[in-house]
This record gives sequence, structure tokens and C-alpha cells, in this order.
Amino acid sequence: MHRVLIFMALATLVSTAGYCQPASNAQSSPYAGQHKRAIKALSHDEVRGYLEGAGLGFSKAAELNHYPGPLHVLELAAALDLSPQQVRETRKLLASVKRETGALGEKLVDRERELDSLFASSQADPATSDALVAKIADLRGRIRAAHLRAHIAQRKILTNKQIHDYDKARGYTGSSPQKHKHLH
Repeated sequence: MHRVLIFMALATLVSTAGYCQPASNAQSSPYAGQHKRAIKALSHDEVRGYLEGAGLGFSKAAELNHYPGPLHVLELAAALDLSPQQVRETRKLLASVKRETGALGEKLVDRERELDSLFASSQADPATSDALVAKIADLRGRIRAAHLRAHIAQRKILTNKQIHDYDKARGYTGSSPQKHKHLH
């Protein structure tokens, strides 16, 4: 009985310990420090990625389902035994998607900057905020669609074996690629 009382007393102390801490020891927000960003909603890496037309994870539905991306295909060109024509087509595809998504990314960063300024100046209202958020969402969708189209086009440039080798090199093993039509 004595042990049970001691256990209950210790359990009560442990469970209430968090309530007895002074406010200065309170856990900080996961957003702590982000108030110093130029655009609060975007990290420096995200801004750079949007402006450079980087993938930013927009193509995972393609990438993880046997639709290789042009950047990584070029990185693995030797391992995939790409032909000179495949290298040319992939470079052209990569340049095109980067150009398109970089231009869209610039617009998205500008709209995020506008949204941030709207709130920073205490001028935010539902109509203006909603309109900017809709523009940002549209731009994000267009960026994602462009990246996904690039993966679709890239798959048509490669053979089934190259897709399989790509998946293996990238660590996506476990199932074989589905049959598809080639340009070659």
C-alpha cells in the first residue's frame, strides 16, 4: 500500500510538472524566427527554388510511379546509357520546363510578397486576401502541372529498361515499370 501511495504521488508530480513551469520556459512556436523572413510564408530555399524552376517535390506522383524527371535522368545519363539523341531531347525538355516554371515561380513569389505586405501593413481584408490566395494557388497548380508534363514527356524518351534502371538508381525498387510507348 505504501508503494502505491508513493507511486501515485510521483505520478501526480510528473503529470503536473509542465503546469508549474514559468512562462519563460514555455515551448516556442514552430514558426519562431520565421518573422524575420522577407516573405514570411516562403523560406529562402523555396524562393530560390521557385525562381530557378526547381521541382520542389511537385512531381512526386510522377517520380514515384515510374515517370523519371529530366534533371535526374541527365544526372544518371551514363548509368542509363542514354543515346546522344536522348541526351539532346532531355536537355531540351529540362530547359523548357525550367524556363516555364521559373517564369511562373517569379509571379508566385511576387504574389506571396504582395500578400505578406498586405498583412504587414495592416491592410488585409477578406476580399483582397482571398484574391491573392487564389492567384497563388493557380500559379502553384500551373507550376506543378508543368513539372508533371515534363515527367510524362521524359518517360516517352526512355526505354523500359532505362526507366527500370532509373528507378533502381533512385531507390524506387519493388515493382517494375509499366509498359509504355517510346518515341524511338
